Amino acid sequence: MNNRPIGVFDSGIGGLTVLKEVVEQLPGEDIVYFGDTARIPYGTRSKETVIKYFFQSVRFLMSKNIKLIVVACNTASALAMEEAQKVFDIPIIGVIEPGSKAAVATTKNSTIGVIGTEGTINSGTYQRKIRRMLPSAEIIGIACPLFVPIVEEGWENSDVAYITAQKYLLELKEHNIDSLVLGCTHYPALRYTINKVFENKVTLVNPAYETAKATKIMLKELNLLSDKLDGGKADFFVSDDPEKFKRIGGNILRKEIASVQKVNIENL
Repeated sequence: MNNRPIGVFDSGIGGLTVLKEVVEQLPGEDIVYFGDTARIPYGTRSKETVIKYFFQSVRFLMSKNIKLIVVACNTASALAMEEAQKVFDIPIIGVIEPGSKAAVATTKNSTIGVIGTEGTINSGTYQRKIRRMLPSAEIIGIACPLFVPIVEEGWENSDVAYITAQKYLLELKEHNIDSLVLGCTHYPALRYTINKVFENKVTLVNPAYETAKATKIMLKELNLLSDKLDGGKADFFVSDDPEKFKRIGGNILRKEIASVQKVNIENL
């Protein structure tokens, strides 16, 4: 039971930032990763559509005999987590709760920025969770929809990325935030560019790292930690072009992805 894999799900490639952190903190765990690359972005979809896509992805991962699901997608975590936890009899952990806790622990002036997709920001999920933990917080949420395609194209350190970030982040600079939640799993790939815009004066909160920590705690509490100390393997599945995933995903993971399988998610 303990050596069954962890399932990791994202709408595309960004969830690999979560997978990378899970591998570093839980090196003995096997992982099944599914990126719904045919239907990205989720951030502009309706709640009903996101729930449908999420449920199909969960069914696919459960067919791989996983022991826990990590939802490495902020939009899906914001719009579909509660519904999924009611329907599926498997532990599910999202990225928003761990990211919110870290933001509260990090801020000194209680002024926190959150950037994410339109779906994540408009849902208000980060804002509600942060304010529940820190009622005095001023939270400024900004949707940055172009960040996802920039990362998907591998342009995260380009002039295009910098100019786009300057435009999106201007309001956050004017509000004098001291902490910024990277509320989309693609966004850690833009850390260098975002830090450049803020002149390294703002602490970036990476929910990917915090989610990996929370995953380790949950597995320990459920007595589901693998008994292997290292040597875990990762299998990759996507719903669209495997070659693009291998190319850009390899850049995120800083190592070659040898094999990616395409699946027809619409059948589930």
